[in-house]
Amino acid sequence: MSQEAGSASQSKNPKPDQIVRRTANYQPSIWGDQFINFDSEDIINYAHKEDEVDGLKLAVRREVFTTRNRRSTGTYIYAANHFHDDDGDGDLYNVSLGFRLLRQHGHNASCRIFNKFKDSKNGGFKESLIADVPGMLSFYEATHLRVHGEDILEKALVFTTKHLESATTHVSYQLAEQKAQALERPLRKSLERLCARRFMSIYQDGASHNEALLKLVKSDFNLVQSFHKQELSEIIRRWKEVDFKRKLPFARDRIVELYFWVVGVYFEPQYLVGRNILTKVVALITVMDDMYDAFGTFEELEIFTEAVQRWDVNCMDELPE
Repeated sequence: MSQEAGSASQSKNPKPDQIVRRTANYQPSIWGDQFINFDSEDIINYAHKEDEVDGLKLAVRREVFTTRNRRSTGTYIYAANHFHDDDGDGDLYNVSLGFRLLRQHGHNASCRIFNKFKDSKNGGFKESLIADVPGMLSFYEATHLRVHGEDILEKALVFTTKHLESATTHVSYQLAEQKAQALERPLRKSLERLCARRFMSIYQDGASHNEALLKLVKSDFNLVQSFHKQELSEIIRRWKEVDFKRKLPFARDRIVELYFWVVGVYFEPQYLVGRNILTKVVALITVMDDMYDAFGTFEELEIFTEAVQRWDVNCMDELPE
């Protein structure tokens, strides 16, 4: 019955060379073949970067993450994770930082820990907090990890935003940059890798930065970028082998942009299979979107939609070429 209906619909259609098709006139990819090559020299450089990062990790463990520091950090996180009232120790910066990190990693840290920073007389937050710009900035970032019904964090967001926007005096260049970036786009609403890249520039200008840690961060960032470059070159090569650009010239060629979008979902090297699959899926969805919006006739798309819904390979015989 469906095949007869499909044949009937097809018989009403004009011949392919008589169809006047719409076109969106999409511009070709601005990247060209810029990312398709990942040659032997790139592979050698990548191996060198890996060795460099491994060596720097050892140096940072010795200089920064000593046994004492690891014990202190572990004790703090354990304590922060078990705060359920306002009786915890710590200043605004550290309490906010601990709360945010715990929430980011799925721990149900209680927002009641911030009650200690409220003024018992008027119910608002203490005026003395306003001058503590690093603490206010840390508190501001923590408020974006709130969930529905946490009124104290809703009020904290208004409080910190208002006073950070007006904090223009006695603020270092580094802190001013962090503040401006946070107000424009808080960490919770940003791409993790872009935040890391921006913070490198801020951190290296600080007098108290650790040189070994900074070098490790930069080297690791570049290593992962090289990994992504290799991954993208393989995706583009496979895309060209399928020859979508020639077979479906009406569709957008946006593989690089789609890959960048997927990297925003998860950038860590161990998720390369997920990035490969998701990039292919979104690329195919983009082609289908253009097929519906900018190329197919109504009658053709009716047949195509029915074929997709039936999910039967025999439907190919009913489809236009």
